[in-house]
Amino acid sequence: MRRASFRGEKTLEGFDFDRLPNLNRATVYDLATGRYIEEKVCILIAGPCGTGKSHLAQALGHAAVRQGHDVLFSTQMQLLRTLRQAGAVGTYERRFQALARLPLLIIDDFGLKPLRTPDDELLHDLIAERYERASTILTSNLDFGEWGDAFASNKILGAATLDRLRHGAYRVVLDGESYRGPRTMPEQSKSTIEKGGKTAILEAPFEPEPGGSAWLHYAEDARLLYAGDRHQ
Repeated sequence: MRRASFRGEKTLEGFDFDRLPNLNRATVYDLATGRYIEEKVCILIAGPCGTGKSHLAQALGHAAVRQGHDVLFSTQMQLLRTLRQAGAVGTYERRFQALARLPLLIIDDFGLKPLRTPDDELLHDLIAERYERASTILTSNLDFGEWGDAFASNKILGAATLDRLRHGAYRVVLDGESYRGPRTMPEQSKSTIEKGGKTAILEAPFEPEPGGSAWLHYAEDARLLYAGDRHQ
């Protein structure tokens, strides 16, 4: 699992299908059998931010590892940076061939940043080399019809790359609310003490146990606050 570079335990068992009522659970579990790897085709996953694309891609990768396949998970940016660095130190061909031979390569966040030269050429060459020889999973925030926009510098190269990715591919759309919403903070409870028409409001972030030392301090604070209010 460590060689795959997964980001934590992202498995199908931990995937929240209930948040995505339009996602066919049976289809996902069918993909998890790994037959797409035997078919040497791609899985393309699209959907808005926070809908679980990376989780699902890694979950399928976890399943593939359990079945004995070599897998690598990487973001588009990390993958292309690795190839550029390999070129700078003279190990490009060795690194390229290692990536080309992987039974399953998972590329996360495709198209998050527009592809410029030489990155568009690097990605095209890798996809072309893997075409009909190995399986690739891609995730993207872009709708499928917008994937060509990722190739900002060379639309023709982009069309050739996408043509290979789409051939025989399984498409999965995740459509739902982001699970990355802000956390709701609980309201502070307030205690009031009334006496002689005067009211003291105490902010109470906790409820001390009656009779304990914290409770005695709490009661003393209330008495002093009320006393100060009376003498104003």
